[in-house]
Amino acid sequence: MKIRVATYNIHKGVSSVRGQPRVHALKQAIGLFDAEVVFLQEVQGRHDRHAAQYGAASHGHRHWPDTAQHEFFAGASHHSAYGMNAVYDHGHHGNALLSAFPIGATRNHDVSDHAFEQRGILHCVLNTPAADVHCYVVHLGLFEAGRGRQTAALIEAVMASAPHGEPVIIAGDFNDWRNSLGGKLRDALGVSEVFDQRASNSALGDLVRQLARRQARPAPAPARTFPAALPCFRLDRIYVRGFEVETAQVMHGTLWARLSDHAPIVATLKLA
Repeated sequence: MKIRVATYNIHKGVSSVRGQPRVHALKQAIGLFDAEVVFLQEVQGRHDRHAAQYGAASHGHRHWPDTAQHEFFAGASHHSAYGMNAVYDHGHHGNALLSAFPIGATRNHDVSDHAFEQRGILHCVLNTPAADVHCYVVHLGLFEAGRGRQTAALIEAVMASAPHGEPVIIAGDFNDWRNSLGGKLRDALGVSEVFDQRASNSALGDLVRQLARRQARPAPAPARTFPAALPCFRLDRIYVRGFEVETAQVMHGTLWARLSDHAPIVATLKLA
Protein backbone atom coordinates (compact mmCIF):
# COMPACT_ATOMS: atom_id res chain seq x y z
CA MET A 1 0.00 0.00 0.00
CA LYS A 2 1.23 3.48 -0.87
CA ILE A 3 0.47 6.67 1.07
CA ARG A 4 1.27 10.18 -0.09
CA VAL A 5 1.90 12.50 2.87
CA ALA A 6 2.75 16.15 3.35
CA THR A 7 3.74 18.44 6.21
CA TYR A 8 3.18 22.19 6.20
CA ASN A 9 3.40 25.03 8.72
CA ILE A 10 0.68 27.35 7.36
CA HIS A 11 1.46 30.44 9.50
CA LYS A 12 -2.14 30.59 10.81
CA GLY A 13 -3.57 31.13 7.34
CA VAL A 14 -2.18 34.64 6.87
CA SER A 15 0.79 35.90 4.85
CA SER A 16 4.03 36.19 6.79
CA VAL A 17 4.76 39.78 5.69
CA ARG A 18 1.54 41.79 5.69
CA GLY A 19 -0.74 39.43 7.56
CA GLN A 20 -3.24 39.16 4.72
CA PRO A 21 -5.63 36.18 4.68
CA ARG A 22 -4.45 33.24 2.58
CA VAL A 23 -6.91 30.57 3.68
CA HIS A 24 -8.62 29.98 0.31
CA ALA A 25 -5.29 29.93 -1.53
CA LEU A 26 -3.93 27.54 1.07
CA LYS A 27 -6.82 25.14 0.53
CA GLN A 28 -6.09 25.09 -3.20
CA ALA A 29 -2.37 24.63 -2.54
CA ILE A 30 -2.97 21.76 -0.10
CA GLY A 31 -5.01 20.13 -2.85
CA LEU A 32 -1.93 20.26 -5.08
CA PHE A 33 -0.15 17.86 -2.73
CA ASP A 34 -2.57 15.14 -3.85
CA ALA A 35 -1.88 13.64 -0.41
CA GLU A 36 -3.94 11.17 1.57
CA VAL A 37 -2.48 12.48 4.84
CA VAL A 38 -1.48 16.09 5.58
CA PHE A 39 0.26 17.19 8.78
CA LEU A 40 -0.44 20.89 9.51
CA GLN A 41 1.04 23.25 12.09
CA GLU A 42 -0.12 26.72 13.22
CA VAL A 43 -3.71 25.96 12.29
CA GLN A 44 -6.27 28.52 13.44
CA GLY A 45 -9.12 26.76 15.20
CA ARG A 46 -10.74 30.12 15.95
CA HIS A 47 -9.76 33.76 15.46
CA ASP A 48 -12.57 36.21 16.17
CA ARG A 49 -10.60 39.25 14.99
CA HIS A 50 -9.77 37.80 11.59
CA ALA A 51 -13.32 36.52 11.24
CA ALA A 52 -14.67 39.99 11.95
CA GLN A 53 -12.16 41.75 9.69
CA TYR A 54 -12.11 39.36 6.74
CA GLY A 55 -15.30 37.35 7.15
CA ALA A 56 -17.67 39.73 5.40
CA ALA A 57 -18.44 38.80 1.81
CA SER A 58 -16.69 40.94 -0.80
CA HIS A 59 -17.69 40.52 -4.44
CA GLY A 60 -19.41 37.28 -3.44
CA HIS A 61 -16.26 35.90 -1.75
CA ARG A 62 -15.47 35.50 1.94
CA HIS A 63 -11.79 35.83 2.76
CA TRP A 64 -12.16 33.99 6.09
CA PRO A 65 -14.15 30.73 6.36
CA ASP A 66 -17.05 30.19 8.75
CA THR A 67 -15.57 26.92 10.00
CA ALA A 68 -12.28 26.11 11.72
CA GLN A 69 -9.37 25.99 9.31
CA HIS A 70 -8.78 22.24 9.61
CA GLU A 71 -12.43 21.55 8.77
CA PHE A 72 -12.31 24.00 5.87
CA PHE A 73 -9.14 22.42 4.44
CA ALA A 74 -10.51 18.87 4.87
CA GLY A 75 -13.69 19.60 2.92
CA ALA A 76 -15.61 16.55 1.77
CA SER A 77 -12.56 14.50 0.76
CA HIS A 78 -10.72 14.14 4.08
CA HIS A 79 -11.36 13.52 7.76
CA SER A 80 -9.72 15.95 10.19
CA ALA A 81 -8.43 16.15 13.74
CA TYR A 82 -7.24 19.18 15.67
CA GLY A 83 -5.04 19.61 18.72
CA MET A 84 -5.58 22.98 20.41
CA ASN A 85 -2.34 24.30 21.90
CA ALA A 86 -2.21 28.10 22.15
CA VAL A 87 -5.33 29.73 23.64
CA TYR A 88 -5.99 33.49 23.81
CA ASP A 89 -8.96 35.81 24.32
CA HIS A 90 -9.97 35.94 20.65
CA GLY A 91 -9.24 32.36 19.63
CA HIS A 92 -6.77 29.50 19.55
CA HIS A 93 -4.42 27.59 17.25
CA GLY A 94 -2.58 24.29 17.18
CA ASN A 95 -1.75 21.25 15.05
CA ALA A 96 -4.10 19.38 12.72
CA LEU A 97 -4.21 16.24 10.62
CA LEU A 98 -6.16 15.76 7.40
CA SER A 99 -6.68 12.14 6.37
CA ALA A 100 -8.42 10.37 3.51
CA PHE A 101 -8.51 7.35 5.85
CA PRO A 102 -10.82 7.14 8.88
CA ILE A 103 -9.25 8.50 12.05
CA GLY A 104 -9.82 5.86 14.70
CA ALA A 105 -8.47 7.66 17.76
CA THR A 106 -6.85 10.98 18.64
CA ARG A 107 -4.98 12.41 21.61
CA ASN A 108 -3.27 15.77 22.03
CA HIS A 109 -0.19 15.74 24.25
CA ASP A 110 0.65 19.06 25.93
CA VAL A 111 4.43 19.45 25.74
CA SER A 112 4.59 23.17 26.58
CA ASP A 113 7.93 23.94 28.20
CA HIS A 114 7.00 27.32 29.66
CA ALA A 115 3.96 29.58 30.00
CA PHE A 116 4.82 31.83 27.04
CA GLU A 117 5.03 29.15 24.34
CA GLN A 118 2.27 26.53 24.15
CA ARG A 119 3.20 23.43 22.15
CA GLY A 120 1.59 20.06 21.54
CA ILE A 121 1.91 16.70 19.81
CA LEU A 122 -1.26 15.49 18.11
CA HIS A 123 -1.44 11.68 17.90
CA CYS A 124 -3.94 10.11 15.49
CA VAL A 125 -4.45 6.46 14.58
CA LEU A 126 -5.43 6.03 10.94
CA ASN A 127 -7.47 2.96 9.97
CA THR A 128 -5.99 2.14 6.56
CA PRO A 129 -6.95 -1.00 4.60
CA ALA A 130 -3.52 -2.55 5.23
CA ALA A 131 -2.77 -1.58 8.85
CA ASP A 132 -3.36 0.98 11.55
CA VAL A 133 -0.86 3.81 11.12
CA HIS A 134 0.17 6.01 14.03
CA CYS A 135 0.61 9.66 13.04
CA TYR A 136 2.14 12.34 15.26
CA VAL A 137 1.88 16.02 14.27
CA VAL A 138 4.73 17.95 15.88
CA HIS A 139 5.56 21.60 16.46
CA LEU A 140 8.47 22.03 18.86
CA GLY A 141 9.57 25.17 20.68
CA LEU A 142 12.03 27.91 19.82
CA PHE A 143 14.53 27.18 22.61
CA GLU A 144 17.00 24.32 22.33
CA ALA A 145 16.73 23.02 25.88
CA GLY A 146 12.95 22.95 25.63
CA ARG A 147 13.09 21.13 22.30
CA GLY A 148 15.22 18.45 23.92
CA ARG A 149 12.63 17.89 26.63
CA GLN A 150 9.82 17.94 24.07
CA THR A 151 11.65 15.36 21.96
CA ALA A 152 11.94 13.15 25.04
CA ALA A 153 8.18 13.54 25.53
CA LEU A 154 7.60 12.63 21.88
CA ILE A 155 9.73 9.51 22.22
CA GLU A 156 7.83 8.53 25.37
CA ALA A 157 4.46 9.08 23.63
CA VAL A 158 5.42 6.95 20.62
CA MET A 159 6.86 4.17 22.76
CA ALA A 160 3.69 4.10 24.89
CA SER A 161 1.17 4.23 22.03
CA ALA A 162 3.00 2.20 19.34
CA PRO A 163 5.28 -0.13 21.33
CA HIS A 164 5.34 -3.15 19.01
CA GLY A 165 6.89 -1.73 15.85
CA GLU A 166 3.63 -0.48 14.36
CA PRO A 167 3.87 1.80 11.30
CA VAL A 168 4.64 5.35 12.41
CA ILE A 169 4.77 8.76 10.70
CA ILE A 170 6.07 11.73 12.70
CA ALA A 171 5.96 15.05 10.86
CA GLY A 172 5.97 18.76 11.46
CA ASP A 173 8.03 21.79 12.36
CA PHE A 174 10.84 20.71 14.67
CA ASN A 175 12.54 24.15 14.87
CA ASP A 176 15.75 22.11 15.06
CA TRP A 177 18.16 24.68 13.64
CA ARG A 178 21.28 22.63 14.43
CA ASN A 179 19.94 19.19 13.44
CA SER A 180 20.56 17.80 16.92
CA LEU A 181 17.31 15.87 17.47
CA GLY A 182 17.18 13.46 14.53
CA GLY A 183 19.77 11.07 15.97
CA LYS A 184 17.79 10.73 19.20
CA LEU A 185 14.62 9.85 17.29
CA ARG A 186 16.43 7.36 15.05
CA ASP A 187 18.10 5.62 17.98
CA ALA A 188 15.07 5.49 20.28
CA LEU A 189 12.27 4.76 17.80
CA GLY A 190 13.91 3.14 14.79
CA VAL A 191 12.62 5.85 12.46
CA SER A 192 14.29 7.45 9.46
CA GLU A 193 13.72 10.84 7.88
CA VAL A 194 12.36 10.78 4.34
CA PHE A 195 15.46 12.45 2.90
CA ASP A 196 17.65 9.78 4.53
CA GLN A 197 16.08 7.18 2.27
CA ARG A 198 15.97 8.99 -1.06
CA ALA A 199 16.98 6.52 -3.75
CA SER A 200 19.75 7.32 -6.16
CA ASN A 201 18.83 8.14 -9.73
CA SER A 202 22.04 6.73 -11.18
CA ALA A 203 24.60 3.97 -10.86
CA LEU A 204 27.23 6.66 -10.28
CA GLY A 205 25.23 7.94 -7.32
CA ASP A 206 25.10 4.42 -5.87
CA LEU A 207 28.86 4.09 -6.25
CA VAL A 208 29.51 7.44 -4.57
CA ARG A 209 27.29 6.42 -1.65
CA GLN A 210 29.08 3.08 -1.27
CA LEU A 211 32.44 4.83 -1.13
CA ALA A 212 31.09 7.41 1.31
CA ARG A 213 29.97 4.68 3.69
CA ARG A 214 33.61 3.78 4.19
CA GLN A 215 34.32 7.28 5.46
CA ALA A 216 33.16 8.92 8.67
CA ARG A 217 30.10 10.96 7.77
CA PRO A 218 28.08 13.65 9.57
CA ALA A 219 24.51 12.99 10.64
CA PRO A 220 21.98 12.82 7.79
CA ALA A 221 20.70 16.28 6.91
CA PRO A 222 17.00 17.00 6.36
CA ALA A 223 15.90 19.30 3.55
CA ARG A 224 16.00 23.09 3.78
CA THR A 225 12.49 24.53 4.22
CA PHE A 226 12.77 27.94 5.93
CA PRO A 227 12.28 30.70 4.98
CA ALA A 228 10.13 29.59 2.05
CA ALA A 229 11.35 32.37 -0.26
CA LEU A 230 14.99 31.26 0.08
CA PRO A 231 15.23 28.14 2.25
CA CYS A 232 18.35 28.02 4.42
CA PHE A 233 17.28 26.18 7.57
CA ARG A 234 16.26 22.54 7.98
CA LEU A 235 13.25 22.92 10.25
CA ASP A 236 10.53 20.68 8.81
CA ARG A 237 10.78 16.88 8.84
CA ILE A 238 8.91 13.66 8.09
CA TYR A 239 10.16 10.64 10.06
CA VAL A 240 8.80 7.17 9.26
CA ARG A 241 8.92 3.62 10.57
CA GLY A 242 7.59 0.63 8.66
CA PHE A 243 7.64 2.44 5.31
CA GLU A 244 9.91 2.65 2.30
CA VAL A 245 10.30 6.15 0.88
CA GLU A 246 9.70 6.28 -2.87
CA THR A 247 9.84 10.06 -3.35
CA ALA A 248 10.44 13.13 -1.21
CA GLN A 249 10.51 16.77 -2.25
CA VAL A 250 10.30 20.30 -0.91
CA MET A 251 7.76 22.46 -2.72
CA HIS A 252 9.67 25.54 -3.90
CA GLY A 253 8.62 28.58 -5.86
CA THR A 254 6.75 31.86 -5.76
CA LEU A 255 3.40 30.29 -4.89
CA TRP A 256 4.69 28.72 -1.71
CA ALA A 257 6.69 31.80 -0.70
CA ARG A 258 3.49 33.86 -0.80
CA LEU A 259 1.48 31.48 1.35
CA SER A 260 3.68 30.84 4.38
CA ASP A 261 7.17 31.36 5.78
CA HIS A 262 7.74 27.57 5.63
CA ALA A 263 7.96 25.47 2.46
CA PRO A 264 6.00 22.19 2.58
CA ILE A 265 7.45 18.70 2.20
CA VAL A 266 5.63 16.00 0.23
CA ALA A 267 6.61 12.31 0.23
CA THR A 268 5.30 9.06 -1.23
CA LEU A 269 5.59 6.11 1.16
CA LYS A 270 5.14 2.37 0.62
CA LEU A 271 4.14 0.21 3.56
CA ALA A 272 7.02 -2.21 4.15
